Amino acid sequence: MATKLNPSRWQKGQSGNAAGKPKGTGRLQAMRDQLANEVPAILAALCTMAKAGDAQAARLILERVLPPLKPEESPAPIALPDGTLTAQGRAVLAAVATGGLAPTQGAALLGAIGTLARVSEVDELAQRISALEGKHAQH
Repeated sequence: MATKLNPSRWQKGQSGNAAGKPKGTGRLQAMRDQLANEVPAILAALCTMAKAGDAQAARLILERVLPPLKPEESPAPIALPDGTLTAQGRAVLAAVATGGLAPTQGAALLGAIGTLARVSEVDELAQRISALEGKHAQH
């Protein structure tokens, strides 16, 4: 900070190094550079150990090379009744309860039905407001 006693320092709120530290100049980068030459030999040794039955070496290689598998749900068709949104929600819950629909799929469908209910409410309110405005304009 610049003060009356030390005017050569930077002002408050200003950096003394606006460009920042250059990338690749830290200790971590130096260690990476040292290890870079050794990586092929390390990988070869790990592969040899894994082939010889070392489960930890095999696991380390496989975890780094193959991404973990994510569970997938296949689409499950469901017939929703033409009635109310409540009836449709009950149909989804019944399908989940009987195993015809995965719980995550049921939750997604119930969320969509809830969103549809809110959209329907907004549409109904807009129609009511238009009708009231129409009546008010006639008087």
